[in-house]
Amino acid sequence: MIVIVRLMLSILLLKTIYYVSGNNIPTVPTQPPVKVHKCCAEHQLMREGKCLNASEFNVNSWQPVFTDEYGKKNVQIKSGYKFIIGLPQCGSRQLFPIFYYKGSADELALLPTGRLRHYYLQHQHEQSDRDSKQTIVFDDEPELYNPDNQKYFDYEHGLYCMDKAVLPSSDSQHSGETTVAEYAIVCNPHVPVPWYNTDFILRRIIDPAFHGIALACYLAIAIIHFVIQQLRDLVGNILTTLTLSLAIGQVADTVRIFTEFTSPTTFLLADCVLYVSILGAFFWLNSLGYYIWKTFRSRNVFLRITDGRKYCYYSFYVWSCTIGMAVLAVFAHFTLDTETSIRSKAPSPIAQGALGWLGIAVFFTPIAFTILVNIAFYVTTAKIIDRMSTYGRIHHKLKYSFDMFIKIFIIMTLGWVFMLLSWLPQNSMYYVYIFSNALQAPLLLYVSVLSQKRVRFLIRKACCYDKCIIPCFRPDEEEGPEWGEEMMAMNR
Repeated sequence: MIVIVRLMLSILLLKTIYYVSGNNIPTVPTQPPVKVHKCCAEHQLMREGKCLNASEFNVNSWQPVFTDEYGKKNVQIKSGYKFIIGLPQCGSRQLFPIFYYKGSADELALLPTGRLRHYYLQHQHEQSDRDSKQTIVFDDEPELYNPDNQKYFDYEHGLYCMDKAVLPSSDSQHSGETTVAEYAIVCNPHVPVPWYNTDFILRRIIDPAFHGIALACYLAIAIIHFVIQQLRDLVGNILTTLTLSLAIGQVADTVRIFTEFTSPTTFLLADCVLYVSILGAFFWLNSLGYYIWKTFRSRNVFLRITDGRKYCYYSFYVWSCTIGMAVLAVFAHFTLDTETSIRSKAPSPIAQGALGWLGIAVFFTPIAFTILVNIAFYVTTAKIIDRMSTYGRIHHKLKYSFDMFIKIFIIMTLGWVFMLLSWLPQNSMYYVYIFSNALQAPLLLYVSVLSQKRVRFLIRKACCYDKCIIPCFRPDEEEGPEWGEEMMAMNR
């Protein structure tokens, strides 16, 4: 009897709970489908930045293939997935594309959570290893999933879209064929800093402004020594070519500032142009030191060879060495460099396009040797000048050129050293390089033009000769010309 009463009370309690709860029977909660961001519509793919129907290319539309954290592909999703069509909304960030095909240096993996993972591969030959093992293989397997190693970067929902892309074949023998690749458009992984940030102001505003000032100074030196006829001797031609090389380097360095998160090929090309121009400038400085050293060392300075022929010989020496070292550096970068030249831990596409450390070493080792040779030229030439008791007109002129050579050598060497220090991980060293690069060009302008009485006299003479278009001051009465310039001034 007691058992029957308890059973009836239990039934009555369950009915009460059922009616109070609103006749709702609790069910097992279901997981929502995984969101997958697709660039084009479901039956479309990407072709040269446009969404076209996949049936036009006789290929199937893109379907997501999920990969887990350990590289296992074709992971089944019980809850299914749904497409979210459209490009990512990046706001103030930049967009850049990523292509993944057989033999590419990148890999795209869609995680079961719907996030996109972009792997930065070290070598293209690792693609065949991954295809055979169906796993992601790197040189150092224990550090594969270490976030500090920056082997990959994850893009959250809304920061990417994936699709299938049809690319034209790069093989000239199969120009009509196409290649099918996985395609992704992702947002810049770096959050843009505000314009009033100190680092942004120094790197993106002050540094380009200083490059513009330096470019103007270098062009002024080159134009003055090229336009004025009396300055178009061998020393003037060497200075003109040297400063033009430095000017090209300033342009290439400015391009490197504004090519962030763009084509890695552009960044690599700007890198090569910068280092080639610096190497050529140091070779021209070495030629100037050799010319001064050889002239002081020679007993007969009245040689039959002309300045034009000497300049051709020096040009052959400089540009053959420069081009040869540039070809060797590029060859070393693409074939011999076994380490990635990532100078920062940021997962940037720039880092893959920058010149490797081995290529930089090939460029900068000859510069170090030219610095040592120029020091030897300075020591031996200074000893010869100290032993000379009388100076001829040519020796007197070259003595001023020797002083100018020493000053230019010190300025360029210090600028090169600060450039090396700017690669250190400390931002302060790069800020020091910014201001040192801003001082280098005005100092060269002062040493080669403003501090030379003869050059100032010729500039005034060129401005105020007969019908002058550009008004300027006449030469000072107390500051007379040098080295027999009285004969050139007689036509006034």
